[in-house]
Amino acid sequence: MPRITPARREANRAQIIAAARRCFARDGFHQTSMPDIAAEAGVAVGAPYRYFTGKDELILEIAGEAFRLIFDPIGRIVEAAEGVTAADLVEAATAPVSGDEAVDGAGNTVPVDELLRCAVQSWAELLRNEGLRQRANEGFERVRGRVADALRTGRSAGTVPAGLDPERGSRVVMALLHGFVLQRTAFGLEDTVGFAHEVRLALGDAGVLKEGGRPDGE
Repeated sequence: MPRITPARREANRAQIIAAARRCFARDGFHQTSMPDIAAEAGVAVGAPYRYFTGKDELILEIAGEAFRLIFDPIGRIVEAAEGVTAADLVEAATAPVSGDEAVDGAGNTVPVDELLRCAVQSWAELLRNEGLRQRANEGFERVRGRVADALRTGRSAGTVPAGLDPERGSRVVMALLHGFVLQRTAFGLEDTVGFAHEVRLALGDAGVLKEGGRPDGE
């Protein structure tokens, strides 16, 4: 029997991930079984176990891809610019998932709605699965640290208010991003360009608020 090539193996793995993503987005994690995923992928019942230990690993893979699409641009903008603002970070992060489709780390086109549905569901899994929670927390802290570094640099460059604490401010930015995902997925947020614009206004980047949160003229 010929050995499977690396390319074929990667294609099979992507096929199973796509099938799991469709099942999870449609039916939820707990209503989906590994045989359901195999059937959706059109493979033998045991085939998914050649690539994943079980549903938890698939959940982590799919939710991780959604958050990579959102958070990787933060790293790129931090490396490319010295004077970024908080709104720059939010705008860069929301742009990749503002349309109907996105490109994942393997270069495959994926439906944004499916990815974000899985991401939102994964938050509930963190409350029951300590292993998932620890891995998610590591990822969260890594990104939050990059945001804090960007705010610290922006404060030195004068693009971030001098009174802003970068550590606390980074949590505000992360809360905006998580809130964006929830509203985009569950509460019908469609005007993502308008969302980014209003974030810029609310955070003072357009001059509506000055340092210390006081409007012009006060």
